[in-house]
Amino acid sequence: MDQIIKVALSVNGRPQELTLDPRTTLLDALREHLDFTGVKKGCDHGQCGACTVLVNGQRINSCLSLAVMHEGDEITTIETEESAIIAALQDAFVSHDGFQCGYCTPGQICSAAGMISEAKRGMPSYITATLGDETVRLTEAEIRERMSGNICRCAAYPNIVHAIMQAAGAVP
Repeated sequence: MDQIIKVALSVNGRPQELTLDPRTTLLDALREHLDFTGVKKGCDHGQCGACTVLVNGQRINSCLSLAVMHEGDEITTIETEESAIIAALQDAFVSHDGFQCGYCTPGQICSAAGMISEAKRGMPSYITATLGDETVRLTEAEIRERMSGNICRCAAYPNIVHAIMQAAGAVP
């Protein structure tokens, strides 16, 4: 017998209530039940980052998370109109030609928004030069390390890095 569960969450600032199989991933809930198709299904194994969204401001791979785990959470996707940093990243990606086929772009932008927030909070990465700094300096190397979970099969990485630097105000 199939079990169905109600899930209430907020997507891009709007309350949503879904009735789902509890095994439904957040990715499938967003795409198939709520029509947020900007969230992409790439590998469906958490290896490519195409499905990256923000949950309460933290970036996650939505293909690895069940929708029922996010009861009451705020989900932000590329379709948001509420996020100044996502809008700035979108503009910067266009300015720097930070995409080719564009498939990875929504995940890249959501991941970059989360990464910029992490850096502003002083969260170090594997290569952060000075631990304990209040602000992490977003160098090209720092951005590459922090964005390493997002794959671009077209190899637009230099342009992606420069777009992120522009949006973060870290242009050399």
